[in-house]
Amino acid sequence: MVKNTRSFRHECKYEIDVFSYQTLRMRLSAMMEKDSHALADGRYWIHSLYFDNCFDKALREKRDGINRREKFRLRRYNDDFHNLFLEKKQKINGLCLKTGCRIAPEVCERLLAEDPDWLPQDGHPLLHELDFQMKSQLLRPRTLVSYLREPYIYPVGNVRITFDRNIQSGLSGTDFLHPSPAAVSVMPSERMILEVKYDSFLPSFIADALQLGSIRMGAFSKYAACRAFF
Repeated sequence: MVKNTRSFRHECKYEIDVFSYQTLRMRLSAMMEKDSHALADGRYWIHSLYFDNCFDKALREKRDGINRREKFRLRRYNDDFHNLFLEKKQKINGLCLKTGCRIAPEVCERLLAEDPDWLPQDGHPLLHELDFQMKSQLLRPRTLVSYLREPYIYPVGNVRITFDRNIQSGLSGTDFLHPSPAAVSVMPSERMILEVKYDSFLPSFIADALQLGSIRMGAFSKYAACRAFF
């Protein structure tokens, strides 16, 4: 389900209420496709384990609005423990770039255990990069972030619009491979995050459909929100 982006993409975030969601969902569902990876109800769960160092470098750079920053994370979807991914997300001048690779469950387990010899010899370059940062910057698994996503896609402009709700922070960062990790909600149930992602342009009819007087673009970070608790 992970897709590497070959170029930097625009990414806009909005915190919305359930009434705005119902209006936008009705508009977007009439002009966009549902993601083929979604379940029968059009949604799926995302579980991400973010890395940071002992100085909270990733967290501080986000809060300080540093122009060039990056984060590493492990990711799985629903309760699929066979398809696990390592991802790196970069942000430069407000644009985002995501690279990722699939990792074996045993590699993930050794990584969570902070095994110094976890890296396979024939590993993906991203694994080698993470290994280097774990050794040079003391990067470690820190916070588990889970949420329910409802995605919509449109091929022209490579547009992807998602509604993320039930955002939760794991009580134990290393519960990534646990089917029911203990977690606490970090956002009221009637609030959710709208994310709009696209390449070089956003089709005008989609931009028009997103126009609601009650919503304003923000800089919401699920990772930062979850770190407020742990």
